[in-house]
Amino acid sequence: MNILFLGDVVGQAGCEQVRKELPRLRQKYQAQVVIANGENSAEGNGITPHSAKYLFDSGVDVLTTGNHVLRRREIYGMLEQCNGLLRPANYHPSAPGEGMYFYDSPQFPLCVINLQGRVYIDPAHQSPFDCVDELLKKAPCKNIIVDFHAEATGEKYALARYLDGRVSAVLGTHTHIQTADEQLLPHGTAYISDVGMCGGRNSILGVLSERVITRMRTGMPIRFVNDPEQIELHGVLLEFAQEGKVERISRFTV
Repeated sequence: MNILFLGDVVGQAGCEQVRKELPRLRQKYQAQVVIANGENSAEGNGITPHSAKYLFDSGVDVLTTGNHVLRRREIYGMLEQCNGLLRPANYHPSAPGEGMYFYDSPQFPLCVINLQGRVYIDPAHQSPFDCVDELLKKAPCKNIIVDFHAEATGEKYALARYLDGRVSAVLGTHTHIQTADEQLLPHGTAYISDVGMCGGRNSILGVLSERVITRMRTGMPIRFVNDPEQIELHGVLLEFAQEGKVERISRFTV
């Protein structure tokens, strides 16, 4: 079984590039399942029913999210109703939606868990370490992928080492910069600090560079606008050799 995981999809241009490239990527990598982080898929930030449906219709099977998922209230109903759309599991129980999804395939059942960090980011309600312990007791299969949406590399790597041998992969999202540390940990769990993003190559984390620079140089408020040009897709390919175990993790850029 081969699984593709796409980094944070940024805005309409990112969504459109995913739709354009995904059929070819599925064929090239013989991928049976595609997961993408869609928390920035709406223009501005956040995720809307329109952007989520667009990505599902483009061939994405499961959508994970992160700290912007609840910014757009119109997504709340879809979070409650759509099993393939996740929000971080360690949010307060009053938050809409779920943080674990079982992709029920006779060929290759898959469990996807979404978590958010607590270091240098809006802290999630529950510790991701304690939350994932509870979720793993209920996991319906051994093929388990964790999207850890977090800022600090140390926190990401600590969770991955904590889960080494207990889940198939821990994949970092949120920082939008694809890292070069993809690896198989000592007990077999696949790991990368950040998968990257699906956004403008010359942007700053998907946003028009000049707007980010102005904000940082002056400290004055300015509306961020997503960069629609030269969209790159960043992701990883997970190749499973046996149930629960990834044989190889490879990053790619399109």
